[in-house]
Amino acid sequence: MKKIVIAIDGYSSCGKSTTAKAVAAELGYAYIDTGAMYRAVTLYLLEHSIAFDNLPQIEQALHEMHISFKRNRKTGRNELCLDGQIREDEIRQMRISNLVSEVSSIPAVRHAMVAQQQRMGRKRGVVMDGRDIGTTVFPDAEVKVFMTAEVVTRAERRQEELAIKGEQVAVEEIVENLRKRDHLDSTRTESPLRRATDAVLLDTTHMMIDEQVDFVLERVSATLFALAAGASTERNGGEVVV
Repeated sequence: MKKIVIAIDGYSSCGKSTTAKAVAAELGYAYIDTGAMYRAVTLYLLEHSIAFDNLPQIEQALHEMHISFKRNRKTGRNELCLDGQIREDEIRQMRISNLVSEVSSIPAVRHAMVAQQQRMGRKRGVVMDGRDIGTTVFPDAEVKVFMTAEVVTRAERRQEELAIKGEQVAVEEIVENLRKRDHLDSTRTESPLRRATDAVLLDTTHMMIDEQVDFVLERVSATLFALAAGASTERNGGEVVV
């Protein structure tokens, strides 16, 4: 069966990553959390005291840092590695969330990450979630989903995630962070957050994760069926075989 690219874009804390991971596991596809890559760059710049407006140092850092994903055999999850070290917990902290949109708007950072993401998915058979997968990274993705949800719902979900990791943050602070990131992501010059014209909209405000996963899998099944039917028609000289 032909392998495809599944692009899941949308706002923060809509369930993109959780849904994408589950879809990838169900299909036996690779999963790439592109947002984690930008968080890793943010962490690297902070730890090396590189100012966000120091473009020469940022470009040098992009050449020196190494971002990859390693599968955790116990949890079955892909975890982000920065220079060979797993940094999954650090990149999810609020201090990174508060700055990642600013870093991801830097053209040099955007270009470097998009190029790496395209290399990761060049053989297809991949599920990617982010902000610009269906518009910039893989505009030819066979399945595109754009996720959204009410901001308070998103904040409450994010608060629960942080609490599990031992970080207590008020909902109001998270709402402010999300609104700021939404604005920066949607108005940046490089690859702004926007729904691709051929992406299906998925509002997850009142949906459970299982429902979100089923929604995407249904789109995938329909797409694969259509592709198989098209290939069958081509093999039979354009005649539809019933």
